[in-house]
Amino acid sequence: MKTGKLFTAMIILSLFSGGCQSQDPVDAPVNRKSYAAGKFFAGSKSSLETDLQHLFLKAEKKKFDNVQAIIVPHAGYPYSGLVAASGYEQVDPEKEYGHIFVIASSHTAYYKGASIYHKGNYETPLGEVKVDRALANKLIEENNVFSYQAKAHVTEHSLEVQLPFLQYHLKKPFSIIPIVIGTQDPAACKDIAEALRPYFNANNLFVISTDFSHYPKYDDAKLVDQKTADALISNSPEHFMKVLRENEAAGISNLATAMCGWSSVLTLLNLTENKPAYQYHQVHYMNSGDIDYHPDKSRVVGYYSIVLTGKAPSSSEEEFTVSKKNKADLLGIARLTMEEYVRNGKTPELDVSGFSETLKTPCGAFVTLHKDGQLRGCIGKFDASEPLYEVVQLMAIAASTRDYRFPKVKAEELDDIELEISVLTPMKKIESIDEIELGKHGIYIKKGSSTGTFLPQVATETGWDLEQFLGHCARDKARIGWDGWKTADIYIYEALVFQE
Repeated sequence: MKTGKLFTAMIILSLFSGGCQSQDPVDAPVNRKSYAAGKFFAGSKSSLETDLQHLFLKAEKKKFDNVQAIIVPHAGYPYSGLVAASGYEQVDPEKEYGHIFVIASSHTAYYKGASIYHKGNYETPLGEVKVDRALANKLIEENNVFSYQAKAHVTEHSLEVQLPFLQYHLKKPFSIIPIVIGTQDPAACKDIAEALRPYFNANNLFVISTDFSHYPKYDDAKLVDQKTADALISNSPEHFMKVLRENEAAGISNLATAMCGWSSVLTLLNLTENKPAYQYHQVHYMNSGDIDYHPDKSRVVGYYSIVLTGKAPSSSEEEFTVSKKNKADLLGIARLTMEEYVRNGKTPELDVSGFSETLKTPCGAFVTLHKDGQLRGCIGKFDASEPLYEVVQLMAIAASTRDYRFPKVKAEELDDIELEISVLTPMKKIESIDEIELGKHGIYIKKGSSTGTFLPQVATETGWDLEQFLGHCARDKARIGWDGWKTADIYIYEALVFQE
């Protein structure tokens, strides 16, 4: 889509917020120094903190949970700061995010795809904002749609304006991936979305920076901005772009663009389209004509905050616990079963009348044998078709007699065998390896008919990093090669581990 008005959107700044100055590419310093301080927000730490405090006090209070993305404006704080604060107020300040992807559309330069700043951290009057340079470099190296363009960042305000809100509101440390989109091609926005899809999950937050209509009259702005917002929350990229075109072709006086950051919003819509678990919600709207000290309503800019919520965790994903007595009972069942089967080739019958509901719950489990500190057998199953106590019985037999890596356990070894049981929580398919927590999550890799798994404790015992954990599982367990996990389905689960 290359209408003249949308091209204008790429090169204009928000109303009344400082000049638009282009600058030739230069060698970027280690840190990206603040450009917006003193122009779009206060230049001193104390003044900026005071301004943010007042904005959050007046902002719309939290209405939504499970917020995964926010769409917020980027004009000067006296104009759009209250609307932006209302959007940030919906974000859980106590949540520890893996990464925060801050995505803006360039006002100063045009180039293919999107530019990621990877030279160092961002600076604001509130201090440094950490850039995850390793991930930034990885995205650039692995995706043609990403590059580093110095001209994209030197004087670009729309991304930087978001950072003090994050610094003030979030209580836990965070790192950002700063992305400035320089394309007018909707197809490229889809490519950007596909490159970011592995990271679009509940562990990460996406911040989309955009203002709405530029320069129509006050009443026209309210009308066109509502149409645009309604199209956005329909979660249809096609409908969203159709309404933008209609708004800009409607002959509205002085309308330069219906949305300056449309490419950033379109990228988000490409991530959420046809996914009913995601819902968009309008939070707060104003335009510059609503500002007391800006009485001119003949030429305004529109500001909207909109949030995207994901699906709340289901009851099946709630924490599954095994009591101390349950653990003792399961270890007793495993010991009795192993010894009876090794000595007599029989599976002992159990009196289940006194078993707890936990032991009767269908649940996967692994039974691991150690002898003299060395692995002697380990077999398990994931499916939950049998009750837990029965799975433990079956796996105790399998680990002692059917693990192809070891000879069958002999009767004279039984006193030297130590038992360990891993009760597994339900498996969850993940979209990004960022969701894996080493030492907490086990992995199950599936590609076609090939499968492989590692229990959570494998990462702890080996000291592997995440890529080694995945690589060894793909190559040694699933037999799909070291990098096979990159094109496989990956599931995670937790294991409640206990031993004799």
